[in-house]
Amino acid sequence: MFTFLVFISILSILIIVHEFGHFIIAKRLGLKVEKFSLGFGPQLLKKKKGDTEYSLSLIPLGGYVKLAGDNLEEYQGKKYEYLAQAPGRRFWIIFFGPLLNYLLGFLCFWFINIAGYPALTTKVGALIAGFGAKEAGLEVGDKITAVDERKVDYWDDLQSIIQAKKPGTIVKLFFLRNNREYSLDVNIKEKKIDDGLGSRRSIGLLGISPYDEVVIVKHAPFKSFSLGLKKTWALTTMTYQALGQMLRLKLSIKEATGPLGIFFITSHVARQGIIAILNLMGIISVSLSLFNLLPFPVLDGGHILLLAIEKIRGKYLSLKAERIITQVGLSFIIFLALIVTYNDIMRLFGDKLSRMF
Repeated sequence: MFTFLVFISILSILIIVHEFGHFIIAKRLGLKVEKFSLGFGPQLLKKKKGDTEYSLSLIPLGGYVKLAGDNLEEYQGKKYEYLAQAPGRRFWIIFFGPLLNYLLGFLCFWFINIAGYPALTTKVGALIAGFGAKEAGLEVGDKITAVDERKVDYWDDLQSIIQAKKPGTIVKLFFLRNNREYSLDVNIKEKKIDDGLGSRRSIGLLGISPYDEVVIVKHAPFKSFSLGLKKTWALTTMTYQALGQMLRLKLSIKEATGPLGIFFITSHVARQGIIAILNLMGIISVSLSLFNLLPFPVLDGGHILLLAIEKIRGKYLSLKAERIITQVGLSFIIFLALIVTYNDIMRLFGDKLSRMF
């Protein structure tokens, strides 16, 4: 039950933030907002305030903001209607939803760095036969303090430095053993790994795994701001690289995760505490923002593309074209949702289902 509440809370926050982006810019530009809805299906609660009806529905897997005159069938030429606005003003109404999701993701990462997050130390937990660390004489319990006189405090930093080295490189490791500092020359060996984007690449390895020693890492606000930006940008580039690989058919859509997969990820993360939950929410928020900006019908990016076409043509699309585009977009989203859900089911329950049949 706790996992379900965390899952619903994360989704609700992301949806509210996204729709609030559309809502607040529409209000600032003087448009009439008829409805602000969280969820779909049977309506649970509703309240009218001013021109806007706020509602909560049973299925919390989406939401929407209904603007006056946002389609040709309803448009009456009033100045407070959506279609009465210039394409540039409508662009900001559309764009602010994904933008707020993107900013929310960054804020999560910024806060995590200020509040503190768990990190593995550089203490050696195990040595792998055939790799440089064991051959050089490193031992379990040694704590690595520097690589080629470059100080390291945490396992992620050590991993990044070593994996960037070319195979065959000799590095000087400085480490503590029984509170005394020593150094060893260690040969970096090669290992090929799946980069998660449909390709294999070579990385350098020492041949060690971490000890189960965790510390809480905190940073000053300005440093945390910088680290938050860095993580947000890294997630952005990785997401678009993955999408590019999918378009080139080098990465299968099977790697994508839908609501069911996110629920099971949440069940694992929820047990790790609020920092882990915020990290997951930040990742999903940034990913949702980037996905929404894809130039497909129904998505915000699709609406922005149609605005660009309208700007070039100098007039609205016809009612017939609008309906066709909407139907195609909805069909695409439903088809994508079914594929992703099927993949989640097979990934999570495939073994059990195969035994049943």
